[in-house]
Amino acid sequence: MTFDEFKLNEQLLDGLYYMGFKNATPIQEQAIPQILLGRDLLGSAQTGTGKTAAFILPILHKLAENPKEGIRTLVIVPTRELAVQIEQQVQGFSYYVDVTSIAVYGGGDSASFTEQSRALKRGAEIVVATPGKLISLLNMGDINLSNLDYLILDEADRMLDMGFFDDIQKIISFLPEKKRQTLMFSATMPSKIGKLAKSILIDPFEIKIAISKPAAGVSQEVYFTYDTQKTPLTKIIIDAKPEYKSILIFTSTRKKVFEIVKQLRNKVYKVEGISSDLDQRERENVLMRFRSRETKVLIATDVLSRGIDIKDINLVINYDVPGDAEDYVHRIGRTARAETKGEAITFVNDDDMYKFVRIERLIEREVPKLALPKELGEGPKYNKNPSKPFKGGFKGKGGNRNRKPSNNNNKGEKSGYKDKKNNNKGTNRNFKNKSNSKK
Repeated sequence: MTFDEFKLNEQLLDGLYYMGFKNATPIQEQAIPQILLGRDLLGSAQTGTGKTAAFILPILHKLAENPKEGIRTLVIVPTRELAVQIEQQVQGFSYYVDVTSIAVYGGGDSASFTEQSRALKRGAEIVVATPGKLISLLNMGDINLSNLDYLILDEADRMLDMGFFDDIQKIISFLPEKKRQTLMFSATMPSKIGKLAKSILIDPFEIKIAISKPAAGVSQEVYFTYDTQKTPLTKIIIDAKPEYKSILIFTSTRKKVFEIVKQLRNKVYKVEGISSDLDQRERENVLMRFRSRETKVLIATDVLSRGIDIKDINLVINYDVPGDAEDYVHRIGRTARAETKGEAITFVNDDDMYKFVRIERLIEREVPKLALPKELGEGPKYNKNPSKPFKGGFKGKGGNRNRKPSNNNNKGEKSGYKDKKNNNKGTNRNFKNKSNSKK
């Protein structure tokens, strides 16, 4: 289905074709007609499906066709990065349309705060905001939402995970009582999303795009490694893929981000890290360098696993397995976007095997297991039926449970899974650049 078939505003279509947009994605095909009809909407779709355009394009059409003064549209998002990204997309889509927009978020310097305040006073038609900053502006009376027609909540599940449920309800209490159109998008649909939807949506049209399936263009692989093998393995993989210009590595904590950066730094390519430890200006500069390919390798926490649109990422490495199986789908969804190809490699240690089994159950497929390069030795043996590691430190009738896990390659693995066909050796990957792998 082409965008012409939606009968959108002509200037809006000019901007779309200038940006190279021709055919709609499945969520755009389903959402845009319903939003144009004025219905509330509850959409479930993972990142990389064209979700932002699905709600921004019909809203821009309505604003262009029926211009009024004041803030007409409010988009609430969980993070500053996502607010900036969506506002940039609004600017791109509305290039030929007389609609103004502004991103409002905390953590910036005085100059950015002044710029936001001026834009709000001028009356930008679209405001993209984080909950905390928006409540601050509402409490101070610095933002007037009396003319609001459209409310959009993007990454709603993420906002609830971050504890914003009460903040969202408070924001809604400031909105005018007149009928508005409300759109809510979420990557997952836990019970708390249903509770929020019932409180703010009226007879919503529901869209569910499969969220447990990674993009078809992602090649997935896994290595079973000890923690001490992860950094050497990362170096070998990067050196073996000189054609990859953009590599994103996910780790579990902010502290580990910059530890990995130090371990991977070299004179051949640039490595940087991004986390909430950096201020807003630093984070934006890091992302800008990564987008422009000045930085080849970016280390991040899950702050980048959702919502941030960086094109043509060749490889995603899960240095640590995510705690939530669905976060795995979001992480590897950073590559192979818009029907392109990409690769995702996951490192799994002894303690994380149970997490990876959950991931395979969610995506309903087994991910190919690769043998470690010979120079790294052997890793942990694959246990297809692992139990969750016990984290307590007490003694009970069952004996001493304060014992540390063994790191002896599981030599007595009576319960371990053994693949009879290949004797659990995995697929022997051919690393071509041997000289680099010995560095």
